Amino acid sequence: MSIGYKINVNDTLNFELEKESISALDVVRIETNKFHVLHENKPYQAEIISADFNEKSYVVKVNNNRYNVVISNPLDLLIKEMGFEIGLAKQVNFIKAPMPGLILEISVAVGQEVKANDNLIILGAMKMENSFLSPRDGVIKSISVVVGDAVDKGQLLIEFE
Repeated sequence: MSIGYKINVNDTLNFELEKESISALDVVRIETNKFHVLHENKPYQAEIISADFNEKSYVVKVNNNRYNVVISNPLDLLIKEMGFEIGLAKQVNFIKAPMPGLILEISVAVGQEVKANDNLIILGAMKMENSFLSPRDGVIKSISVVVGDAVDKGQLLIEFE
């Protein structure tokens, strides 16, 4: 079984939901943000009060009780581990490989000024190309790899001044 999502409710309760259990939910949309949910033969009225898609945070009302819910998938957890969280991006001074792979392209040079979201490097891993964008404005201090290098998880790729 695979973990689909980690869910935090009201900063106190944590749940791990498998993709299989999510698809087993019986949910019927009543209105745009209102749903009827049947779970283990119990009915629930659910409503999404507000949603922040960037933060994956929601305020949900279930049977007239309000809950603050934050949803994370495995990619979100990896991004957090790498230090690319929204709101913390300005603190990032280096980029490390999140997984083993092969350096396919480097789009910057040492001393080059970059803006947030400029393409920096492309890492090929698991038959996919992973583009790394600059998390902030800055100057490239060092590049620790060259095109064609095989890298290990956690290996330093690029450092900012």
